[in-house]
Amino acid sequence: MGMQDQFRDKAKRLADKAKQAKDEASERASKGRDRSDEETRRAQQEAQDKVDRDYEI
Repeated sequence: MGMQDQFRDKAKRLADKAKQAKDEASERASKGRDRSDEETRRAQQEAQDKVDRDYEI
């Protein structure tokens, strides 16, 4: 196997890895969009409550 073949194989592996990462990110983003407004508000309120508790004087 020559150097050209090695570079070609490495480029293909990196392209496959990038595509997989892109697909996973897209899937996570679509799951985030599927959350209802109520779930989003609840999550934001829980986060705010935690900050308030952590920094209570």
